[in-house]
Amino acid sequence: MDVSDLLYGAYERKLTAQLPPERLPRHVGVMLDGNRRWAREKGAGTTDGHRAGADNIIPFLTWSEEVGIEVVTLWLLSTDNLNRDPAELAPLLAIIQDVVEQIAAEGRWRVHPVGALDLLPEATANRLSQAAAATKDIAGMVVNVAVGYGGRQEIADAVRALLLEGEAQGRTLREVADSIDVESITAHLYTRGQPDPDLVIRTSGEQRIGGFLLWQSTHSEFYFCEAYWPDFRRVDFLRALRAYAERERRFGS
Repeated sequence: MDVSDLLYGAYERKLTAQLPPERLPRHVGVMLDGNRRWAREKGAGTTDGHRAGADNIIPFLTWSEEVGIEVVTLWLLSTDNLNRDPAELAPLLAIIQDVVEQIAAEGRWRVHPVGALDLLPEATANRLSQAAAATKDIAGMVVNVAVGYGGRQEIADAVRALLLEGEAQGRTLREVADSIDVESITAHLYTRGQPDPDLVIRTSGEQRIGGFLLWQSTHSEFYFCEAYWPDFRRVDFLRALRAYAERERRFGS
């Protein structure tokens, strides 16, 4: 272990000691951004960047578990990304499938796919569903894997589910329309039954939400980190938690 490792270890311990447990988020959403730019700057291929990003996911979940986070949402693939060149999309989907199965194989966390699974290739959707089924009885941290996810798509799907539910109950369109409110839409989101994200982290220096958890993030705190996702370290995560703990949350007031 060199001097820099010792210094980082000491700094991480200092940051951890500064975190008040009562002011830590219950639910953290993460926009894992920058894999392609990381690869380009390294002179590597795009697939190498996605693979390096995938390699950082288990460590991140471990850091989250260590500080008591209850729910983590990882945005792995947007609905827009489904329109990418098949030469990039196919290996990316394979990497996502593998990392989701690795998360499940840890036996510590409950995998919950969030996204329009019907838009995904059947093999991908099946492997995500199998990972969820294999971990459904685990009492540990919930890991939402957002694949084929878009915030607008989620809201549209929630409204569609409400309408279909009303039809199945024999209610008129007017009756269903009159019953729609914030709570009823919330109850049909991909994340129904979960707390909304308290903290949303985006890596790579981009400062926009890009449709991530549009409905749920109304009162979220946002933290933008310059590091590309493959380079995102435990110390970066602790800094994000410290920044969150220092903020005064106003919940729109």
